[in-house]
Amino acid sequence: MNFLDLLRALFALAFTLGIIGLAAWAARRYAPQLLARLSAERGARRMQVVETLVLDPARRLVLVRIDDEERLLILGEGRELIEPRGPEAGQ
Repeated sequence: MNFLDLLRALFALAFTLGIIGLAAWAARRYAPQLLARLSAERGARRMQVVETLVLDPARRLVLVRIDDEERLLILGEGRELIEPRGPEAGQ
């Protein structure tokens, strides 16, 4: 194997890794919007995730809107905790 073959192999490896990296970046950047657009065509959804907040590696807060009501969920460690309803929510 001479120097030119080694250089060609390194260039091919760098090119292949670059294409894989570009595909990963594009999937992270554009795939959520494409999936949301495809799911929106099915009809109006009653449930929507408004926002998420990662508390630590095992737990996260999720704000969910169901119809016109928002609920706060704590997810993690195999269990889910839902905020209790206040007196105004029952009316």
